[in-house]
Amino acid sequence: MSISEADVRHVAMLARLALTDDQVTRLQGELNSILGHIGQMQALDLEGVEPTSHAIPLRNATRPDVVKPGLSRELALLNAPEAEDGAFVIPRIVGAEEGA
Repeated sequence: MSISEADVRHVAMLARLALTDDQVTRLQGELNSILGHIGQMQALDLEGVEPTSHAIPLRNATRPDVVKPGLSRELALLNAPEAEDGAFVIPRIVGAEEGA
């Protein structure tokens, strides 16, 4: 399998990327090189090789949960730039472009 110039342009369009002709040519070569490496890996005989999820045996380094007192609401809001009714006030993000 190889990647055509049209394939690169199609994927760039889907990703909303504006590419120059030079970039398309360079990316086509790079993607075909990557596919070549994948093809080499697919040709390997892995019969009897156990799947590996980690290169070394790791266990989660966890600690027991211990309930500890946290900050009071007043202390948490002490340095807040703006607070209202015991909560942080933050700039509106959703709908801000509509003036809502």
